[in-house]
Amino acid sequence: MAKKKPVIKMQTYGIYSHWDAKSKELPKVSAFTTDIPAEIDIEFGFVVNVKHARGKKALYCIDHPQVHNKAGEACAPFTGEVHITNNDWSFYLGDTIWAPIEDKCGPWRMTLSLDGHIIADKTFHVFLGEHPVTTKPRFSYLSD
Repeated sequence: MAKKKPVIKMQTYGIYSHWDAKSKELPKVSAFTTDIPAEIDIEFGFVVNVKHARGKKALYCIDHPQVHNKAGEACAPFTGEVHITNNDWSFYLGDTIWAPIEDKCGPWRMTLSLDGHIIADKTFHVFLGEHPVTTKPRFSYLSD
């Protein structure tokens, strides 16, 4: 029997509720947007669902603007791998803004790869000050 091809779907992206990395619960999206205000502890990223890829490794990369470490040196993109543990796997890839916020402004490209192919790709624009943010509130049809 032929093996099923993985099915990938980006479920949500934007600004999220606080995420606890130790919890199995994924954060909840609060605004669908790629424009992220540079505020301390704001959580942003995306949630991807992958079906039929149990046992594989997914590689992630968060390519940020020139974020600096405590010594003032530019940091390399944040990378890592995660194991797909079941056949209906959801994964949150995201980050937060921390002090100082000035070096966090600019494009943050987040990617998730499987078998050498990018399966999820989203660029967030972190900005300081006023910006015409166009967000879509979750369930906006309920806010009347």
